[in-house]
Amino acid sequence: MRAPASASPSAPEFVWLGTTHMLLGWDHILFVLAVLLLAGSARRAAGLISLFALGHSTTLLIATLVGWRVNPVAVDVVVALSLVFAGVVGLLGAGHRPWFAPSVAAFGLIHGLGLATRLQELRLPADGKVLRVLAFNLGVEIGQMVAIAAFVALAAAARKLPIRLHPATRVLQGAQAALVACGVVAAAVLVVVGSPPESAQALSGCQVRDRAESFVGDSGHVKVQFTEPDPAPESAFGHLIGDGFIIVQYRPQLPAAEWDALRTFVTDPVNGRVVGGPAPAQKEPFKAVNAYRTLSCTDFDLDALKKFTLDWWADPRSRPSE
Repeated sequence: MRAPASASPSAPEFVWLGTTHMLLGWDHILFVLAVLLLAGSARRAAGLISLFALGHSTTLLIATLVGWRVNPVAVDVVVALSLVFAGVVGLLGAGHRPWFAPSVAAFGLIHGLGLATRLQELRLPADGKVLRVLAFNLGVEIGQMVAIAAFVALAAAARKLPIRLHPATRVLQGAQAALVACGVVAAAVLVVVGSPPESAQALSGCQVRDRAESFVGDSGHVKVQFTEPDPAPESAFGHLIGDGFIIVQYRPQLPAAEWDALRTFVTDPVNGRVVGGPAPAQKEPFKAVNAYRTLSCTDFDLDALKKFTLDWWADPRSRPSE
């Protein structure tokens, strides 16, 4: 069931979101496993994991609250390379060098930047934002502890196997070599596939320009978030654009699938302050306007609209004046 347009995911939902995000984040989980393999003792493992958690919690909280966003592909590449780093350190037997613990903390800071960038895609509401970020971070830590508990249980079960095919040292070296291979392959794939070409936006038929559209703002808000078939009065849009909203105007003759996808995006509560309606004289499939910029697309490109929306929420000017 879809939540009402004014609803926002609650703090408990953010705890669950953080937990599932961590458990599904294979690169993060593998780095935790690499640290455990290099620790050498339960006490040192606890200390290293605490440093890692402190690092990613710090940048997650600060970057999300301040609005820092980084290229998620670049962060994913660095995270993949952290697996290579940990594997090489293990193969060289350098896990107890003085610089290893600070390195774990540094990678934690980078992991946190990636988490913060993705968390901001949920358009956190200004009211209760801190609580939701803390709830998400709690969920991340819960997911991390669940993963650690699973690793410890597997290690305990392995010790009880009646047959040991290889010495423990050889198994450990094999695991570390696998981490290196996994990290190299993942980083290479991300560099080749994850980075869009510079001309991607031009090829999609979308462009962002300074806003030239004007709306008269002398009446109240639109009664519904996505109007159809009749357009909302422009005076209502003008009132909203001054409150930091994004106005999406679409061609009434859109194919049913595109119309439904656009309506779903506009009315989804996680997308923040977005309203939409038809523009009978418009030739483009849709056009999105905020207080300063306009996204215009000759082809239906929902990804371009998502990026335009994200960029606006990252802009301090998107926040309505108190």
